[in-house]
Amino acid sequence: MHRRRRTALLLSAAIAAAAPALTACGGEAHPGAAAVVGGERITVAQLEGRVDEVRRAQRAVVQDDTQYQQVLASTGSLTRDTLHNMVLDQVLHRAARDEGISVTRKEVLRMRAGLEQQAGGAKGLQTAWLQKYGIAPGRLDDNLRLQLEAQKLAQKLGTDTTQPAFWKALSRASQELHVDLNPRYGAWDVQKSGRVDAKTPWVREVTATGAQQPA
Repeated sequence: MHRRRRTALLLSAAIAAAAPALTACGGEAHPGAAAVVGGERITVAQLEGRVDEVRRAQRAVVQDDTQYQQVLASTGSLTRDTLHNMVLDQVLHRAARDEGISVTRKEVLRMRAGLEQQAGGAKGLQTAWLQKYGIAPGRLDDNLRLQLEAQKLAQKLGTDTTQPAFWKALSRASQELHVDLNPRYGAWDVQKSGRVDAKTPWVREVTATGAQQPA
């Protein structure tokens, strides 16, 4: 379970909080796109939809208004973390495909059954993944498939998901996919296969309370 949790932490946002609204005062290379991966756009609408899924799931779990506001106020990076994961998912899938790795539905269900047993049932697992990794219940199977791809990739490379050889494979996949992030969400570090904050003075971040702070 420790290895699986560590892998999930690497690939999923360990977060349950509010996303900031982001506004820009400059042009965009890809209007309407949060990122372009392998020539395919991840639209701002798709990103916002993913964030909304987490919000609805959080609200369903936390009924108390005060506690829910505390959840929302605990961090302001859910949107950017969600985009990071959406891109990293594609990078990992490409790296696994390059190594001839595939995951079957049966393997996903087997993994889910084992985790549900440890979490005390399906609801317990959904809540744990939501709270620890920011994964909405409807995305759980997709996330588990990625965990299995990561495990298989590490095994194929004779390493584990914490070692340089694993991340080097993801770096190659990032280069192949020519990942390009909308500057309002940061930039993609090919070597680290991760999102980093871009120093763009024309981008400003507006929190839910209306206070502005540097991006």
